[in-house]
Amino acid sequence: MILDVITDSFADSIKLLPFLFLTYLVMEYLEHRAGEKMQDIIRRSGKAGPAIGGLLGVFPQCGFSAAASNLYAGGIISLGTLMAVFLSTSDEMLPIMISENVGLPMMGKILAVKVVFAVLAGFAVDFVYRGNEKNMQIEHLCERHHCHCERGIWKSALHHTVEIFFYILLVSLVLNLVIALIGEEALGTLILNRPVTGVLIAGLVGMIPNCAASVIITKLYLGGLLGAGALIAGLLSGTGVGYLVLLRVNDKHRENLRILALLYAVGVFAGLMIEFMHVVF
Repeated sequence: MILDVITDSFADSIKLLPFLFLTYLVMEYLEHRAGEKMQDIIRRSGKAGPAIGGLLGVFPQCGFSAAASNLYAGGIISLGTLMAVFLSTSDEMLPIMISENVGLPMMGKILAVKVVFAVLAGFAVDFVYRGNEKNMQIEHLCERHHCHCERGIWKSALHHTVEIFFYILLVSLVLNLVIALIGEEALGTLILNRPVTGVLIAGLVGMIPNCAASVIITKLYLGGLLGAGALIAGLLSGTGVGYLVLLRVNDKHRENLRILALLYAVGVFAGLMIEFMHVVF
């Protein structure tokens, strides 16, 4: 049974490699061409920051949430704008869904829901915490965080592809092994019949500060083991490496914890709303 699980997981994962590489190649090209411009737009956004940050955050760029952390630590953007970027960032969700041939309508709905909650939460945070000033020196993203900017488009795309491939392979192995031991129907019933608990747990998983979180949540959703509410909770609370960079560049530790708590609270609230409204993507 274990040999079959390993074989099936590897076969399913290896099929995704060409799609992942092409997706990351396009993303790297866009980032190298437009990354600085997008950061400049956010830098100049002013009171409209949460709206602009929420919209630009959906673009799957390497380290965009990390760039927002640097801008916030330097007093360039507001807390609400930072929250909007963090909440709208989907990390590895889009590459995985594209490689799995998920339809554009589904991806569009998911991104739209994330942007709406991100923008609303951003404006609400700015309204409550307005006037929060900082005087820290901002540094360039590549000096604060290793985002592979120096590798060039092809090497960086290959690096991301290999990294995410192994995450997908590991997640697939674990999922297939659990399904083989418990049974897909029993496992689905166990999770889907507990929507509130699923949302709470997904929100926590999403806060894991690397791309593994979005990989796990997306794979579970596509496998029918998570509901739409849990998917949204996990994707909203996840910031990729953004929160790690914030911990490094912002020396106000209580403030960092408050931001983390806000991310989780917004993610869970949005997820519960999606569950109780029976939204289907």
